Amino acid sequence: QVQLVESGGGLVQPGGSLRLSCASSMSIFSFKKMAWYRQAPGKERETVASITAGGSVYYEDTVKGRFTISRDQTKNTMSLQMNALKREDTAVYFCAAALGAESIWGQGTQVTVAS
Repeated sequence: QVQLVESGGGLVQPGGSLRLSCASSMSIFSFKKMAWYRQAPGKERETVASITAGGSVYYEDTVKGRFTISRDQTKNTMSLQMNALKREDTAVYFCAAALGAESIWGQGTQVTVAS
């Protein structure tokens, strides 16, 4: 069974940075696409950023220029570098991967941006 495990969340002040990692139990070569989602209290889950097997990336408008998605195929990990964090970035962040017709999800990691 494929597992994705997120890490790197925490409490950070506005303007600060965090780096989230998503470790896969299988080679990320197998995934058509990997993505980061987030869900804030009382809001729907939204796509933050994604990267395809071919390397094409997508960013949600509010994170463009601040967040960077990347993959390390030698370590089977996907990362999200988050800079210039804002209070509105506070949410639970999930990583997900498309494996054939199936979507694999991690358990989520909390990111809180507060003074």
